[in-house]
Amino acid sequence: MSDVRGVGIGLGVAQGVVVRMAEALPAPENTPSTQGIDAERARVRGAIAAVAQELTTRGETAGGSAQEVLEAQAMIAEDPTLQDEVDARIDDGATAEWAVHDAFAGFRATLEAVGGYLGERAADLDDIAQRVLARLRGVDAPGVPDPGHPFVLVARDLAPADTALLNLDQVLALVTFDGGPTSHTAILAREKGIVAIVGAASASELTTGRPVIVDAAAGIVTVDPTDDEKQRAEQRAAARRSADSAPLTPGALADGTLIPLLANLGKPADASDAVERGAEGVGLFRTEFLFLSSAQAPTVEQQRESYRELLAAFPGKKVVVRMLDAGADKPLAFLNDAHEENPALGLRGLRALRASEDILREQLTALAEADAATEADLWVMAPMVATVEETQYFTSLAREYGLKTAGVMVEIPSSALLPLAFLNDAHETSRWPSSTTLTRRIRRWASVACVPSARARTSCASN
Repeated sequence: MSDVRGVGIGLGVAQGVVVRMAEALPAPENTPSTQGIDAERARVRGAIAAVAQELTTRGETAGGSAQEVLEAQAMIAEDPTLQDEVDARIDDGATAEWAVHDAFAGFRATLEAVGGYLGERAADLDDIAQRVLARLRGVDAPGVPDPGHPFVLVARDLAPADTALLNLDQVLALVTFDGGPTSHTAILAREKGIVAIVGAASASELTTGRPVIVDAAAGIVTVDPTDDEKQRAEQRAAARRSADSAPLTPGALADGTLIPLLANLGKPADASDAVERGAEGVGLFRTEFLFLSSAQAPTVEQQRESYRELLAAFPGKKVVVRMLDAGADKPLAFLNDAHEENPALGLRGLRALRASEDILREQLTALAEADAATEADLWVMAPMVATVEETQYFTSLAREYGLKTAGVMVEIPSSALLPLAFLNDAHETSRWPSSTTLTRRIRRWASVACVPSARARTSCASN
């Protein structure tokens, strides 16, 4: 068998023997119910409640991002719209098993049709449906095998509930046929430091007991490796272990050029862990966490305390905060509830904030107050900026609130292709150097003042 290729998660390497995860439970047959509507509904509700509680408990045990993912799954399981779909099928005479299977399959098809990030959430629906079906049938849900020795786990995909609680003393690496770099399997594997390759379709041919090397950096699973290949893989793994245990030092190139190591954070509670791991500031702090879980915009006071907690963890260090980036796959009813044919290119990012300027001004107010109460070097930037006029609008508004460093995210074609025009605009409206110096700064702006974002774009702030 030839080598298997997929999308590597992280840069690690591991080797061991394959153990395949059992396939999903077989689909139920569409036979009429013999128990009656009320009885079938009661069975479904009991099974769903049990699964939701199990997911919540697993999340509490795992903590971190895993807890957020599993709590979200528990909410999906009990979603009223999904429950209505299940009930409608039961009302038509279906069994609880078929109603769950068919309703979840319909939702899965909808997500797959959307594609992208939402398409990768389809696997989460499969996991919930499997757990509910197992409860209805009185059997164990498919899960991670326990062969009694360390192994490389190969599966179609791994449920968040299983990924969150993997025994890392036993699971040496993870390879999945399905999934992608933004699937929950990938997100949790990255957080837990698991050597993983996802979306490796031909991994379906791997059989239990086959020796492999999983090279996440190259995105390759080497099948039946030679002794030399095994030795090189072990040397690389040992080098990574040594690097992980080395004392923390400032980020620098081999020639001594300092390159600050900046964290990518989604909530203030992550700041202390980032500092412990050597972060010298924050390259991107996403403020959505405050908004996405609320039915209405958080108050200035609520935002201020969150931003203050973040900034206090990095005294004297750069902290880049991105303004609320909502719309498209992150809709907020209180920001924009209008139907759009193409929301990905519609009222989102700065455009949505500009249409609800009170929310933008409240966010700037909270940031300014938190900045005044702490000693971090705060940079603020606007998302999804398309024009020079939008750049001028945001930077001027930020300075109105006393925020000394303001910029924009370079993530769409117009801003990526016209950086000098954007910088020249800032030069005309603020304290920028001469145009000659400004031109030279393009290199610095692109190589030093820009940091990778969670979506592999470039996020830049300029002062």
